[in-house]
Amino acid sequence: FQHAFALSPKHADILNHYGEFLEDTKKDVVKADQLYTLALTNYPDHRGALMNRQRTASIVENLDREMLRKIDDKRDALSSIPETNSALRRAKKEAYFQHIYHTVGIEGNTMTLQQTRSILETRIAVSGKSIDEHNEILGLDAAMKYINSTLLYRLRDITMGDILEIHKRVLGHVDPVEGGHFRRTQVYVGGHIPPGPSDIQRLMTQFLEWLNSEDA
Repeated sequence: FQHAFALSPKHADILNHYGEFLEDTKKDVVKADQLYTLALTNYPDHRGALMNRQRTASIVENLDREMLRKIDDKRDALSSIPETNSALRRAKKEAYFQHIYHTVGIEGNTMTLQQTRSILETRIAVSGKSIDEHNEILGLDAAMKYINSTLLYRLRDITMGDILEIHKRVLGHVDPVEGGHFRRTQVYVGGHIPPGPSDIQRLMTQFLEWLNSEDA
């Protein structure tokens, strides 16, 4: 099934049968539901995928609801710990390092977690790593500190200016000319084509409306 999927990732029959296989043998309802949905995206009238999706949709919804409940319980338990608790302070500091490490890693940064932590704590360069990789870490650190010092406890809505201030700090060390401004050129991410520069202002306005809504 993996080979067939790799050869024809949009073939509705393959997607549907692959989902059934995962359900029956691996008990992976979530992945199966994703495959049924993908099959219907490419072939909305596929009878098998329709029947399977109708069955798995409610199961996945219940699983999601239970997962969100567990997350809420853990959030509440975490919120009940006093800010002065030394273990909590250490955990928050480690989470900060982890967040920066994984965020820059998504963009291809090759720094290890230990190297990322060292740069943030000492500001000493790591041998063999590029200037850009160092600057990506420092820029994200500056953006996080800006958020924590200005936006974290602010009651009013987040504005476009706030987003651009964050952007200015993220790119400030890597590309200070572009930092704090909407891009003016088309970019590409693998086979994905992101929105063109003429659409960014409108899409960001829509994003801010959602971000400041009760749904968010």
